[in-house]
Amino acid sequence: MPHCELRFFSPALQKQTSAIILLPDPLTPKPWSTLYLLHGLSDDHTIWTRRTSIERYVEGLPLVVVMPDGGRSFYCDAEQGFAYGTAIGSELPQIVESYFPVRKERGGRSVAGLSMGGYGAFRLALGHPDRFCAASSHSGALGFGHEPYRDDAFAEEFRRVLGAAPQGGPNDLYGLADSLAASGERPRLRFDCGVEDFLLDSNRAFHGHLDQVDYPHTYEEHPGAHTWEYWDEHVRSTITFVCEAMGVGQLGVSG
Repeated sequence: MPHCELRFFSPALQKQTSAIILLPDPLTPKPWSTLYLLHGLSDDHTIWTRRTSIERYVEGLPLVVVMPDGGRSFYCDAEQGFAYGTAIGSELPQIVESYFPVRKERGGRSVAGLSMGGYGAFRLALGHPDRFCAASSHSGALGFGHEPYRDDAFAEEFRRVLGAAPQGGPNDLYGLADSLAASGERPRLRFDCGVEDFLLDSNRAFHGHLDQVDYPHTYEEHPGAHTWEYWDEHVRSTITFVCEAMGVGQLGVSG
């Protein structure tokens, strides 16, 4: 299927940045829907196409898959650093929608990701419920912005992103979910985690919180760890989920 690398200047970042984009066959009926698919902490915008069969899984769907470079930002506007939350959550959809024949309303946009990107998907959707209709997370770092900092090598880096006291702020998924639990413009959420994954407890805790505040969602646990084998298998569930949420007619996903 057609694909390209979009290189563009981001005013929020004040630098050039990139995204890999998978496009439907040109004859596929338009307008197309869009899935923004986010990478993890140690990767970049090329990783989903290099380590999974995402291109094969979306073949035949009227779906554009946009995979941006999010650095190590957790897709937030950092307290000290780059404003990746704005660059990817606001600027990039505007650019994509100016160049490609895609839907420009909330119901035509979804976001998903793994690990850091799983957190980022929920942060963008819950932070911008008027912009994304659905979000899906695999092995997400869902306690980021809510759990206390650990005394480890990452603590100082994460403080530069979130600030000294992020709990209850704009990057705390718990508070964002609380504010939308009774909203009519509530993004649909699904997430999963492997039972051998080091982030399992964080996923279970967020699942419990969503239950507590009556935020409808889908949560699944499966055999597996924090690995590409796991994400390659379960991203197919994300594709089905977002297609259903966006009303994409052809839900079949290649095996």
